[in-house]
This record gives sequence, structure tokens and C-alpha cells, in this order.
Amino acid sequence: MQFNWSYIRLVLLLVLAVFLFAFSSIRNKDREIRDIKVEFKGDNNLYISRKAVSKLLIQNEDNAKNIAKDMLDLMRLESGLNANAMIKKAQVYVTVNGTLKAEIEQKEPLARVHTNVSYYIDNDGLYMPLSLNYSARVPLVTGYVEKNNLKNVFKVAKKIKEDSFLKTNVTEIHQSEKGIVSLKLRKCIFIVQLGNTNLLDKKINNLKAFYQKNLKDKTLNRYSKVNLQFDNQVVCTKN
Repeated sequence: MQFNWSYIRLVLLLVLAVFLFAFSSIRNKDREIRDIKVEFKGDNNLYISRKAVSKLLIQNEDNAKNIAKDMLDLMRLESGLNANAMIKKAQVYVTVNGTLKAEIEQKEPLARVHTNVSYYIDNDGLYMPLSLNYSARVPLVTGYVEKNNLKNVFKVAKKIKEDSFLKTNVTEIHQSEKGIVSLKLRKCIFIVQLGNTNLLDKKINNLKAFYQKNLKDKTLNRYSKVNLQFDNQVVCTKN
């Protein structure tokens, strides 16, 4: 009887590979988590600290360190981090060397509400608490503002972030109880009355034209109000 040694060697190699893979998988599962690493994506301004994220990981898994990798509930850890009001999105995984790693994308504040309570409006138009670690340099929002109805001020705050002129000059967004929006500009004494947020781009273009002309003429401080509520007009009130 003639043996096919090439075939036998191939089978033996396959059995050995399966054994080594199974052995390494078992050892990998049994390996304990020895370290926790937190990495932030994007903005370097940390509204939540690495230490705080590490604490959340440990609290949500009793003690994330010194337990076997296969005992970790990574989805539970991610859910715990994503529930934090400072975090937009979290991804948690274990590296091959036994490090529990959390990649964090923070919420980004667009404006800071400063009424009877203080908080940020984030870049999705949602509530974001103030941070003890870092204070964002964003426009203030004053007047009548409700946490569950941020649509108008969010629209204006988003426009401010996207427009270099507004980002440089607008310091405050004010909303009246009737939803009328006004702006305050840096180094200007007049109030800019936007009214509602309809035709916002057109109103801002009118404001820019007015500002540039009066800046050139050195007449900006002659006015107490600049009203943009009327179509194709800028109605000014002098001091």
C-alpha cells in the first residue's frame, strides 16, 4: 500500500494550525485586562477628562481591570459611555496585548445658554452640560430659552459658526418670549434685530453690507438698532 506523504503532511500541518489557533484563542480569552487607554478624536479641548472616562469604564464593569477579556461586555461599556452628556460617540475594544481602549468623540458646543440655568447647545442642536475642565469660547444665548425648544437659537448659532464674519463679531444671541432673535456684535453698541429665522442668509448678507459700509465711513456707533426684519431693507435707529 502506497502512502501519499504530501497529503499526510498537509493534513498534519492543518491539524497543527487548528490546534495552535485554538490554544492561542483560549489563552487570549483568559488573559486579563492590565491597562486602560482613552483616546480622543478631533478637538483637543477636553470637556471630559481621560480620568473621568476611565472611571466610567470601571464603574460600568465593576472593575474593568484584572478580569478576563472574554468576561467584558463591550457593548455595555460603550452604552455607558454614550449615555454621558459630554460624549457624542464612543467605541470600546480590547487590543491583542490586553489593553482596554476607548475611542471618544466629544460633543461640540456651538453656543452657551446663560439664563436662569447655564448649559451649551451642541452641534446637533441638543443640550450639553458645562464642563469643569474647559470653557468654550462661543456666543452667549440670553432671554427666553427652553431646553426642549432650541430650534431657533441653534439655527442662528450654526450659521455663526459657519460664517467667518459672524464668528468673529457676534458675541450674543438674544431670544424674546415670542421667539424674536437679536444679536450683539463685538465693539458695537447697536442691537441687530433679526426677527424670526426665515431668510436668514439674506438678512446676514444685508447686515454684512451695512457693517462694511459704515465701518469704512466710521459711522457704526451712530446707531442703537439695526433692523433686518424687512425685506430687502436695513432699517436703522440713530442714537
